[in-house]
Amino acid sequence: MDLVKRNHNLVFPSLLDEIFRTDWNGGRQDFNNALPAVNIKENDVNFTVEVCAPGYNKEDFNVEISQKTLSISCEKEFENEVNNEHYSRKEFSSASFKRRFNLPETVNYDAIQAKYENGVLTLSLPKREEALPKPKRLIEIK
Repeated sequence: MDLVKRNHNLVFPSLLDEIFRTDWNGGRQDFNNALPAVNIKENDVNFTVEVCAPGYNKEDFNVEISQKTLSISCEKEFENEVNNEHYSRKEFSSASFKRRFNLPETVNYDAIQAKYENGVLTLSLPKREEALPKPKRLIEIK
């Protein structure tokens, strides 16, 4: 398939992560840097890209095409406040990711559509007319 994943994010686990991820109020902070799973399908008329990203809103996503590269990014901030008679605590966190794919020449860039439903961002990338399969044709022999 011509859609190629580009991932420039490298994650190196270290002992320092254990020190900095400790919540000194008795808990633990877990930062999930994992990229969402992506399915890419191809048929005769289009490519379909499915990004599994539950917990977001469609407004959180940014989908761009630049120089034959499809970029899908998302950023969301979360706020959690707990009030109890003995303590008060407010935490902020954010989640983000960015995925990039090289697009083949056969994609009609002007007709790409996206929708977000049930935690899955689905992009439909139709193929150009000249890339569609041609019907069989009988050639007359003279």
